[in-house]
Amino acid sequence: MSGILSEVYERLFAALGPQHWWPGESPFEVMVGAVLVQNTAWKNVEKAIGNLREEGLLEPKALYELPPEALAELIRPAGYYRLKTRRLRNLLAMLVERYDGSPDAMFAVDATTLREELLSVNGIGPETADSILLYAAGLPTFVVDTYTHRVLARHGWIDFETDYHAIQDHFQSSLPVDVALFNEYHALLVRVGHLYCRKRPQCEECPLADLLPGGGALEPA
Repeated sequence: MSGILSEVYERLFAALGPQHWWPGESPFEVMVGAVLVQNTAWKNVEKAIGNLREEGLLEPKALYELPPEALAELIRPAGYYRLKTRRLRNLLAMLVERYDGSPDAMFAVDATTLREELLSVNGIGPETADSILLYAAGLPTFVVDTYTHRVLARHGWIDFETDYHAIQDHFQSSLPVDVALFNEYHALLVRVGHLYCRKRPQCEECPLADLLPGGGALEPA
């Protein structure tokens, strides 16, 4: 599969250019954004993070000490704000109680151990944990999301039943272990998903259209 993955990357980069991910002014802000972006669009997360920034709360201990009701109101634009308040507070508890609120101390832990710690936090699944590892900690782990699965499955490169870790392993075993590459590749897959590989596919202009089985566009589901 390595040859296909390389070709896909080259095509997407040539067609869409660098994506400049992840939008965030600090590693901690990226961590917060990784939780808030669950099940919502980034534009909604930007509003929520803007609220936190205006209040001077984009600092681990300050956000940890904020009453849950106040946090929920500030992140309301991100949707599911009560649920995300609980999840964000769980992550903050880990950061503050284990690492004295220092992302640098947290990111000094080896990647395997840190991933396990993140996954032990209620509300932090593989995609969120890997987003934190890649985009906040700068550690080489490939982030898999709905678009990644959809693009690969629709082209017949994986089965539709293939799980997160199997897809991740495809990328990490087939590509050079490189933070910048993993960052850009994931961002490009998200972009092609937004533009073309939607629930109702828009294949005609997609850079990957001729790689589909039969070399043609998909029929809408």
